[in-house]
Amino acid sequence: MKTLVDDAITALNGILLGKERQIRLALCCLLARGHLLIEDIPGMGKTTLSHALARILGLSYQRIQFTSDLLPSDVLGYSMYDKQAGALVFHPGPIFAQVVLADEINRASPRTQSALLEAMEEKQVSIEGATRPLPAPFFVIATQNPAEQGGTFPLPESQLDRFLMRIRLGYPDPKAERALLEGEDRRRLTEQLQPQFTPDALDTLLNGVHRVTASPALLDYVQRLLEQSRRLPGLLYGLSPRAGLGLLRAAKAWALMEGRHHVLPDDLQAVFPAVAEHRLEQGEPGKSKERVQELLTDVPVLE
Repeated sequence: MKTLVDDAITALNGILLGKERQIRLALCCLLARGHLLIEDIPGMGKTTLSHALARILGLSYQRIQFTSDLLPSDVLGYSMYDKQAGALVFHPGPIFAQVVLADEINRASPRTQSALLEAMEEKQVSIEGATRPLPAPFFVIATQNPAEQGGTFPLPESQLDRFLMRIRLGYPDPKAERALLEGEDRRRLTEQLQPQFTPDALDTLLNGVHRVTASPALLDYVQRLLEQSRRLPGLLYGLSPRAGLGLLRAAKAWALMEGRHHVLPDDLQAVFPAVAEHRLEQGEPGKSKERVQELLTDVPVLE
């Protein structure tokens, strides 16, 4: 399985140049059955990453462009009377895909943003009194413009907590940017990607995450990180139990990607910034990265 994972990452590296760590985190997030938030300015490759990831994994893909006038029914779907059937017929919205890109999610109103909440948490949607299951696996990648850009509605903390990870792509380094300028169109290259996983192989990998073990000492380390986060100055609250469970799932997925069936502290530390930063962004702006580094520095691995 590690060979398959490495081949998939190599193929994605050929599309999104110089961003191997972000690619690994995105794949890790999916394997941990979480959802991913990518925060960055437009034009950094957020859409390219999401589409390429769906292609590599052989999953169905839909992109939703969030705007201020987008309605919940535009996301979830709606029923319309069909003369031939003589009844209301449900027309599923773009949420009914395995990989859903919610592009510029913070440009939509809070009402439309909240339409994603049940889908992300329960893997189902309730529409017009009926509960409809979503495809499996179900993975939401949301992109978010920086809050200082105009026309944005900040994501409420309840929705931020639904995202297992938040990453930023950032500008490419000069070498990667030159290769980007000299190379083929990224959209065309993405369309040429072939799936690296069969559905059975992907299911085996997803289910394999649950079989990765964590020792009592590793769980003690997780608890110390959670407890210390709740003592940080300037925060109303620290990391929640849900964050702790997500952190452990992400660490198990990272370990599996590395070809191991047990979690090491290195796995936990590799995913911790992506899992914790957006949950510790309270009070003074821009302090979350510093808080995460403080936790990783001050909390001992063994006690």
